[in-house]
Amino acid sequence: MIDPWTLSSTSHDRDRESLLRRGNVFQIANGYMGYRGTLDEFGPEESVGITLAGFYDQAGEAWREPVNAPNGGYTQTALEGVELSALGKHVRRHRQTVHFRNALFERETEFAVKGKTLRLHAVRFVSADQPNLGAVRLTFSCDKPATLVVRTGIDYNIWDLNGPHLVDFAPSQRGGILLVQARTGESSRKVCVAEALRGTGAKTGETGAEGGKLLRSLTLRLQPGQPQVLEKFFAVFTENDPLSGPIDLAAEALAARAAEAGFDDCLRRHGEHWTRKWSRSDVRIAGDDEAQHALRYSILQLLMAAPVRGSANSIPARALSGQVYKGAIFWDTEMFMFPFFLHTLPETAAELLRYRIRTLDGARRKAATEGPGYRGAFYAWESQDTGDEACTYFNIGDPVTGRELRTHFRDKQVHISGDIAIAMWEYFQVTGDDSVLLAGGAEVILECARFYFSYAFFKPEKARYEILDVVGPDEYHERVHNNAFTNMVARETFAIADRVVRHLRRRHPRKLRALVARLRIGTELRQFQTAARLLYVPKPDRRTGLIEQFEGYLRLRRATPAELAAAKSHPNEYPGAGQGLAVPTQVIKQADVVMMLYLFRQRFTERIKRANWEYYEPRTEHGSSLSACAYALVAAEYGNLAAAYKYFLQTAKIDIEAKYKVYVGTIFTGGSHPAANGGAWMTAVLGFGGVSDNGKRLCIRPRLAPKWSGMEFQITNRGGSFHVAVTGTMVTVTARSENRRTHLIDVAGKTVRCAPGKSVAVTYAKPASSARAA
Repeated sequence: MIDPWTLSSTSHDRDRESLLRRGNVFQIANGYMGYRGTLDEFGPEESVGITLAGFYDQAGEAWREPVNAPNGGYTQTALEGVELSALGKHVRRHRQTVHFRNALFERETEFAVKGKTLRLHAVRFVSADQPNLGAVRLTFSCDKPATLVVRTGIDYNIWDLNGPHLVDFAPSQRGGILLVQARTGESSRKVCVAEALRGTGAKTGETGAEGGKLLRSLTLRLQPGQPQVLEKFFAVFTENDPLSGPIDLAAEALAARAAEAGFDDCLRRHGEHWTRKWSRSDVRIAGDDEAQHALRYSILQLLMAAPVRGSANSIPARALSGQVYKGAIFWDTEMFMFPFFLHTLPETAAELLRYRIRTLDGARRKAATEGPGYRGAFYAWESQDTGDEACTYFNIGDPVTGRELRTHFRDKQVHISGDIAIAMWEYFQVTGDDSVLLAGGAEVILECARFYFSYAFFKPEKARYEILDVVGPDEYHERVHNNAFTNMVARETFAIADRVVRHLRRRHPRKLRALVARLRIGTELRQFQTAARLLYVPKPDRRTGLIEQFEGYLRLRRATPAELAAAKSHPNEYPGAGQGLAVPTQVIKQADVVMMLYLFRQRFTERIKRANWEYYEPRTEHGSSLSACAYALVAAEYGNLAAAYKYFLQTAKIDIEAKYKVYVGTIFTGGSHPAANGGAWMTAVLGFGGVSDNGKRLCIRPRLAPKWSGMEFQITNRGGSFHVAVTGTMVTVTARSENRRTHLIDVAGKTVRCAPGKSVAVTYAKPASSARAA
């Protein structure tokens, strides 16, 4: 039976790939730092990482990436003089678990040494109450009298993909507190980790720094039936933190306060935050334990990765599971993670948008330097702390020749700016809150529209604008013309710019005048209106309903992903770039036209959605974790619920099953997949739950997955919060009592009034699945 609130493993395989995958699957995080799911005695060889959000460094000419902090959770043990490790020969039994309810990591390991059995039980968390804090509780018990030596403190041997990033380590001790300070090599930004210990029955030995570790030595005399407990508290601060004094004093003070309060008190406060998070985001599924478990795990990942309030940080493509993909923020965030927060925790959605506002100048710098005559905001394909482009022109290695391949992700993936503009506007539409627009969101939108106008080409002979020389979501075909997704996003950006201006003119005319004057954009606003009308977007073929992905796509050679896989000369060969196997074929990396059909789902008929889904699905390799959920969502839109369910499970279980690619070319891409986690929630709630916003009000038109007898979820819309319960024949919507007004909601085609603290129930006819799974 599947426990819907935990994930466990008994594996303690030693091979590198298994260690990497377990570190991803069992990670914990709190938006400030992520602690990989490694064990207490592990070091950099086992991929230990405490990855810091929004804190980056570049070592020499290597890729710039987030910094991993010294490990304040480190503990090494020796029973009767024999050092113990879960990777060693003395293990009798091992289990590690992540608890979804409170993002708690737990490990239980039994060691057999010299006829004695030691049981090590450890739990740890990184605090949702105090994001700079981590805590570990270690419990030791033995079946016979024994001597256990524990060496615990801070390990400042750092696992880096492209480092080293920390230099000038300075270990010290102040009273009973251990400290390790260092600085980044690129900008000399300081980092400090402090560790405090609380325990009973321990004889304290020497404390010292050796081999990159600052450790205290403790001797425990164990007796049967008398477990001994040690509690560790570590505080991590950097010069990015908004402090009035030195970071070492802040770290020392927090570690001391936590030790004084004790593990249980810190855990209680941490748990209270998690209870509130789940009360606003949990989804309950009836009749399908596998789906319930996978979806809860996905939601956990999103909640752990959510940026700390006030940080104006965002969520990297691999969250806080490590330094993969340079810790960069991609379009993944706005398209696949943002909807979850928008509909459950809108204050976090606003934080994600504030990151794009904060990095607007970086997008302006990219527009000014990336191409001839570009203006406005060309957002980075790989964005870090400043918003400047972190993507290199040569960034994928050929595993056969070792040569780097020229790709055009950096300079031709122009749809990123429009993805951001769409999210900015959607936040206002769904919440009714224009504070983000006024705090810089409107400026972002106008600058994105300005960029597209500078990028577009006007064809007089066709009386239309076109977007030429781009890379769409399908990254295997580069430098194509009039990619349907890109053109649609650009046209929508022009339309949103016009809507923003009209809103500000009506509600905030003074602020609009000031913004227009500061940007000197007044004469361009009418041009945006014209471009919104004249920008070309490929239309569905009248006979077949097909939308050509880009000009000339349908003339490419027909092939299947299996054919290309069989033709590879190396398993990690990259099929795209200039001469890749996919380039002359119709095989695509991920959802492109299909993603467009979902993003603009209210503008296309079920016939069009079905025709394009059935055409592109056999040609899609799903070489990106973003792809499966797009196919799931569109399948649900046109009634292919069996296929939608298949792709939902593929999305929701990607990290649990850990079957994803670890290398693309020569580039390591392992790590968690928060975009897929967001896609799982989107498929469940927006797809099977049928939730949308029609521009005026919340709409709910459910189409339950075949195995589901019901589902319950929370949704936030236009200042109101609602609990929605769906069965095979009825939808019940309950407004929270704290809602300030009665809301009109469209439920199964019927408009109902939902007053604060009240429920409304509407019967509906369950739609039949129109097709079998692919």
